[in-house]
Amino acid sequence: MVHMSDYKPGSATAGYRAAVDEAAALVEAQKAKVSPYYHDKLDGLLDRYARRLAEWTNDYNRNQASYPSQFISGAGGFNMRKHNKQMAREDTLWKEYDEIKALLHKMESVGTGPVDLADPHAREILTDQLQKLQARLDRNKAMNAYYRKHKSFAGFPELTDEAAARLDAQFAETRQQCPWIDKPCPDYELTSLRGKIKRVEERIAELDKRAQQAEQPADNTAFPGGEIVRNLEADRLQIIFDEKPDEDTRAALKQNGFRWSPRYGAWQRQLTQNAESAARRALGLK
Repeated sequence: MVHMSDYKPGSATAGYRAAVDEAAALVEAQKAKVSPYYHDKLDGLLDRYARRLAEWTNDYNRNQASYPSQFISGAGGFNMRKHNKQMAREDTLWKEYDEIKALLHKMESVGTGPVDLADPHAREILTDQLQKLQARLDRNKAMNAYYRKHKSFAGFPELTDEAAARLDAQFAETRQQCPWIDKPCPDYELTSLRGKIKRVEERIAELDKRAQQAEQPADNTAFPGGEIVRNLEADRLQIIFDEKPDEDTRAALKQNGFRWSPRYGAWQRQLTQNAESAARRALGLK
């Protein structure tokens, strides 16, 4: 319908399978980088990608075959109304394709953000982050002290002569361009590292707090028509209604960061102090 040459049987299926295989390889590579906590999410994204791409491939080919190209049929008696309808559908399909391709970027970003405190491996990951940041801070401070004393990196522990010479040249160039920098690791870099260390320590402290809370009975809050549930295992503050809330209530929940979870049958967001306030605000509670 659109090409001078014949369609090669199985080529669409082969192209689809190649795309899914590439996505599957991406997921496996990502699994090797992130906590097992995120593996189910990656599998879900891959399944979603495969299903949507299959539907899109069928829809696209069906649309392509719905009316012949003018180059194939000739201009005589050509129905422009049908052609324009076909082209409008194609535009919509390419927008859908962009959404499907965006799932690949989601796969690449899974597990790369802040550690989810609901992850059973959260303490292990955060402790590892803390050790690496502290080691980096200690090394930077040691490099500053060594350079201040020797005016060179030559002889600094764990540095080869070549690496030391390269660092000497780089710092000399930096000082030439920025004379106000008087040490290899500037104060702002050290301050940044200390800030990161503090944030990781705070997250570990939050884990300790949650562990203590988990040992205590759940403190849920009932309200007319439902209940606020603190689901520590899922790390979610959940609002469960006896009946489907009205449109205004649903709008208020969305405005306050709550999203519907079919899995739990609840409106929920991450379990934080702000979530507690947001739930009461959305429900009009004191």
